[in-house]
Amino acid sequence: QGPLVESGGGLVQAGDSLRVSCAASGLTFSSYTMGWFRQAPGKERELVAAISKNGDNTYYADSVKGRFTISRDNTKSTVYLRMNSLKPEDTAVYYCAAAFTTFTYYNYLNQGKYNYWGPGTQVTVSL
Repeated sequence: QGPLVESGGGLVQAGDSLRVSCAASGLTFSSYTMGWFRQAPGKERELVAAISKNGDNTYYADSVKGRFTISRDNTKSTVYLRMNSLKPEDTAVYYCAAAFTTFTYYNYLNQGKYNYWGPGTQVTVSL
């Protein structure tokens, strides 16, 4: 098992809410920019949201802006993704990732900058 483990995925209906979590172990969590990615069947993995080391700065993809909220609790070494008003097109495997880098547009968008990845958790949204 790696240093990141996601939990909280599941099957929900359109319009429902869901919170996925990612617990880190064995690394200095507060030193990492954290990101949530997703990959739907037949599609490339994409960045959904990212958060800076202290949680003061965030980024959201246009497709989730206003519906999803990323947050972190450094005392618990955990990052969260709260998903509201879920749509069938949000169906995907959701991955958290940790980047030992500063929170800049180039860095958090660049998947190669992420040092650790979780195994993923499935989120399925039905009509």
